[in-house]
Amino acid sequence: MFAEYDVIVVGAGHAGCEAAAAAANMGSKVLLVTMNMTTIGQMSCNPAMGGIAKGQIVREIDAMGGYSGIISDKSAIQFRMLNRSKGPAMWSPRTQNDRARFAEEWRIALEQTPNVDFWQEMVSGLIVEDEVVKGVRTQMGIEIFGKSVVLTNGTFLNGIIHIGEKQFGGGRAGERAATGITEQLTQLGFDSGRMKTGTPPRIDGRSLDYSKMEEQKGDDIPEKFSFSPETKPLSVQKSCYITYTNEEVHDVLKTGFEQSPMFSGRIKGIGPRYCPSIEDKIERFADKERHQLFIEPEGWNTVEIYVNGFSTSLPEDVQYKALVKIPGFENAKMFRPGYAIEYDYFPPTQLKPTLETKLVKNLFFAGQINGTTGYEEAAAQGLVAGINAHLNINELPEFVLSRSDAYIGVLVDDLINKGTEEPYRMFTSRAEYRILLRQDNADIRLTPISYKLGLASKERYDRVEEKIKAVDELKSFFEKTSAEMDELNVMLGINESSAVSQKMKLINILTRPEISITDIMAHIPNANNFLEKYDRKTLEEAEILIKYAGYIDKENENADKLKRLEDIRISDNFDFSRLASLSTEARQKLAKTKPATVGQASRISGVSPSDISVLLVYLGR
Repeated sequence: MFAEYDVIVVGAGHAGCEAAAAAANMGSKVLLVTMNMTTIGQMSCNPAMGGIAKGQIVREIDAMGGYSGIISDKSAIQFRMLNRSKGPAMWSPRTQNDRARFAEEWRIALEQTPNVDFWQEMVSGLIVEDEVVKGVRTQMGIEIFGKSVVLTNGTFLNGIIHIGEKQFGGGRAGERAATGITEQLTQLGFDSGRMKTGTPPRIDGRSLDYSKMEEQKGDDIPEKFSFSPETKPLSVQKSCYITYTNEEVHDVLKTGFEQSPMFSGRIKGIGPRYCPSIEDKIERFADKERHQLFIEPEGWNTVEIYVNGFSTSLPEDVQYKALVKIPGFENAKMFRPGYAIEYDYFPPTQLKPTLETKLVKNLFFAGQINGTTGYEEAAAQGLVAGINAHLNINELPEFVLSRSDAYIGVLVDDLINKGTEEPYRMFTSRAEYRILLRQDNADIRLTPISYKLGLASKERYDRVEEKIKAVDELKSFFEKTSAEMDELNVMLGINESSAVSQKMKLINILTRPEISITDIMAHIPNANNFLEKYDRKTLEEAEILIKYAGYIDKENENADKLKRLEDIRISDNFDFSRLASLSTEARQKLAKTKPATVGQASRISGVSPSDISVLLVYLGR
């Protein structure tokens, strides 16, 4: 019935979709296996993409030739660039999305991708021979053979949904849990654990009084995620709203704490620290009189509302009694209650930097199976796993991004070296080279790499080359062009910047924090004549490179030092136990993790700089 596939992807969430697309676009014959064809690419939690650090990840996926940026643009109902008041390293794009259209666009994109086949059924086990994966076995007993397998099971592995004292098996509301895979993997020697996440109630927007809330509009000049001309910025946007809980809401919620599965101990898994449930927030931040809630529409043509910030697993009657005490929710009608879900994951220290498992060859894990939270983190892992699954079976060099290459590199490096005991979420603070990893230059950083891999198209690569050329032209113009003292001082006075006493190069003026290219274009006619032929994004890129040149140069210098350690390889069968000069903890951690490079070894918790010095001496460096 089935021919052998190159890559079998299990699960059709964000990780599975990106894995399937990447492997297929590189030339592999791919089978995407899902329990439900109608939920391909579904947003299981809030209908939004991007945000702090996560927006950078979506841009990076797009720059690599992944689909998440394009799908997000096509289904967006609002766009905001977060942290505009801070430096460009902190700017983070975010879209509010139409949930139904997002899933529809994912399915259309995958169905139009050559080399992708689909099969709807639960995968109950793997076919493994001599520590090499050979395919999957379905619930109906069908064996499907493949040269590699990517597991992207999300929250479905032995998933249990909790609402108050009620609990039932499920991977998501209305969908059953996946069984069999965890048990087999543990028999193969994998360690597993339990995590939990949650979701808020969904509300009928017609029953809300928005006049009691703060309106949150999109940007006046919206941008978009994708660098591709295939998508356009929004011309019409839909507003979100902000309201707050109060002490009366908290008092009502507390009446259900004894029935809460979290407080009663029925939930054993650890939840996300940075996205706690409302009951957890009340417990942990008892001194706070209120908590902010974001009232987010689920799409263009639906009245369904997502109450961001009110994730809960309390009994449904307690949820409702508390909701109607929130300003604007006095007459609220609930579509469905919030719930918590507990599921299996596998500590990601069991993976190589390619996301291939160390125990079973050609088996890859991506997404929440690795202990992460968030669509963006999952999609990034899917991209990495899909690329490496294709490279592996074709005996091509592995694909690994460093911490100075991308947020994706930081994500994977953190997971495989540090592991995680709580759902991992990306933040800008995790990236030590964030001035290099800005959302605006993701295409410059990553599209050439992806093009060499055979994933990003020639058209994308050519556009990046044109962008680099244009930015270089702009930098050269500012370095060589001067402006007269009088016209400069008019501009400087308007912007409350100190006057100059002579003619000056424009680059010296643009480095002032209060002066922008827009100011120069408005007040220096000769400059405007040259600059007006460039688009806004290219001008912005040049301005960032000029203003932050010193910081960028310093981070590049630090990144080069790190890369020297990354170039020193450690063989797979290296015996760390024979290095008596290493600390006992270092020997144990290194033997367990089996780092591929000295750079990776240096980032393992418990391995000190002196341990790295010992390792370098032994390796003859």
